[in-house]
Amino acid sequence: MSGHSKWATTKHKKAIVDSRRGKMFAKLIKNIEVAARMGGGDVSGNPTLYDAIQKAKKSSVPNDNIDRAVKRGSGAEAGGADYITIMYEGYGPSGVALLIECLTDNKNRAAMEVRTAMSRNGGSLADPGSVSFLFNRKGVVVVPVEQDGRTISEDDVLEATLEAGADAVNDLGDSFEVVSEATDLVAVRTALQAAGVDYDSAEASFVPDMQVELDREGAGKLFRLIDALEDLDDVQNVFANYDVPDAVMAELDA
Repeated sequence: MSGHSKWATTKHKKAIVDSRRGKMFAKLIKNIEVAARMGGGDVSGNPTLYDAIQKAKKSSVPNDNIDRAVKRGSGAEAGGADYITIMYEGYGPSGVALLIECLTDNKNRAAMEVRTAMSRNGGSLADPGSVSFLFNRKGVVVVPVEQDGRTISEDDVLEATLEAGADAVNDLGDSFEVVSEATDLVAVRTALQAAGVDYDSAEASFVPDMQVELDREGAGKLFRLIDALEDLDDVQNVFANYDVPDAVMAELDA
């Protein structure tokens, strides 16, 4: 889930260790399969596959599962599904714009489940193109602050990535978010590796041009909608143009 608040990152980490762990594993495995199908099973020539595997490893997906997903996707082993990517657009509570990225082998099921989750949680689907213009495709690398007993600073991240094409480094509290053009994603990730800086994930994402600031009630409603969408097997990512002030976030956490 991507919006701009510290919640986006901390919630992701909590989701890994709670009851959604199995669902999260399944989505990461699906990403690996699709990346291997699109660009082959050799990670040295397929940076998308490399990043999908790294993200799965960071989320503690077992190596056996990862290896089998690569084989299924590349055709070395039978059993891979024919997944297609579909992007749904819509609005949530308080007029927040939503892009809902699905990876599915059944378009009708995905459409019905997304529509149901939206209507039950105060959202509505919109026509193609009516929301997507509010977002830009960007490369996003998430770098944890604490790494093997040392603390990474914003200057460390900037110094490593500026010449590689980083546009901005956002402080998310316990991590930094490095934003670049999508075409510079691999260069930015490679520059961090060369500088000895670890990262949690590197992927192409949709970053909003403008954000809707939410109060406690609006944030609560939006998060319930996003939770319902992310709970669907076919939904890979939800991108939203919200902003939650720290004070509101502290109230919700309490």
